[in-house]
Amino acid sequence: MRSLAVLFTVFLSSAFLFGQPVRSGIEVLREENFAPLRGKRVGLITNPTGVDRKLQSTIDILRSAPGVTLVAVFGPEHGVSGTHGPGVSVESDTSRGLPVYSLYGKTRKPTPEMLKGIDLLVYDIQDIGCRSYTFISTMGLAMEAARDAGIGFVVLDRPDPLGGERVEGNIIEKGFESFVGAYPIPYLYGLTCGELARFINGEGLLQGGGRCSLEVIAMKGWRRSMKFQDTGLPWVPPSPHIPEIATACHYPSTGILGELGVLSEGVGYTIPFKVLAAEWIDPEAMAGKMNGLNIDGVRFRPIRFAPFYGTKKDKDLGGVQIYISDSTKASLMSIQFRFLEAQSELYPEKNPFAMADSSRLRMFDKVAGTDKVRLLFAKRMKYEDLRPLLERDVAPFRARAAKYLLY
Repeated sequence: MRSLAVLFTVFLSSAFLFGQPVRSGIEVLREENFAPLRGKRVGLITNPTGVDRKLQSTIDILRSAPGVTLVAVFGPEHGVSGTHGPGVSVESDTSRGLPVYSLYGKTRKPTPEMLKGIDLLVYDIQDIGCRSYTFISTMGLAMEAARDAGIGFVVLDRPDPLGGERVEGNIIEKGFESFVGAYPIPYLYGLTCGELARFINGEGLLQGGGRCSLEVIAMKGWRRSMKFQDTGLPWVPPSPHIPEIATACHYPSTGILGELGVLSEGVGYTIPFKVLAAEWIDPEAMAGKMNGLNIDGVRFRPIRFAPFYGTKKDKDLGGVQIYISDSTKASLMSIQFRFLEAQSELYPEKNPFAMADSSRLRMFDKVAGTDKVRLLFAKRMKYEDLRPLLERDVAPFRARAAKYLLY
């Protein structure tokens, strides 16, 4: 009973601070009686995160919407079902008897054949506000397909779970564009998916030039300072390794370093992206080293574990579990590089860049958006050498993106 009382108090506190719970794009669309979709044959790009606050799926909502004909569903990485692993090509999926097209298989952009008989593409997916999370690349390619087909594109907006004020990291450099970094935006870009769509469209970033006919169904009640927990919306895992909202904060803290395949970021264990570990690391020594840095809003606990699956399955790993006590103070992206500096000081003979194979180094550079992150850091293994690069694009991007903000 005490825990229920605490939860109720937290809910009341959030309601007092922010007013009524946030209404997502699909809920606002329903309040508007589906006006932008009426009389249209609709294709829906979604996954399990496309739900209202009562967990009714956008698929079911649109299927029963008056005047709306839902004719096909499109799925991003992990599939419409959300069950496929990271990087796994999705060739088929199912969704309530509707035709389903994968946008993470043989094709990543809707083809003219897929769009035949469709008047409007609708996008409803919760992402995590991080550039390397591929849903936003899918959104951009679908916008291009809609432009090419001469049909409209509607984004049902959802919160940036990291909040709308956090911007971190360098933008993608020419030559390093990829599906894990398709647009010249920082690693953490501080925009909702609707705002990002407006940015991509307005800045002429669609391949081949021109713009799509874009409409964003904005949320109601969302504020840029909100944490996801303040919204009153349910968290549905957008992918198998982002099971809870806290993991969305940890993903940018460890995910880039995890691309090397040398250090474990916890994928394969019960707390993905919340740890950094390796076979040779002494947990107590590393935790002491990291806590000695006095990083704002972050503490570290020594941990030893053996992953249940993945490249480090059954290996005895030592390292630290990362506790982000105040995400508003913590510089998320920097945590992995502060760890790498400490690791180098404790184990100078263990250089993860030298230990990684060439394919892993290429993926690291793609996710980082440049090879300069790796090359600068590798000179002395000091975070301060890297910091100017990670911070230089933040203010210019904020200024460039300002006119696309909806909240």
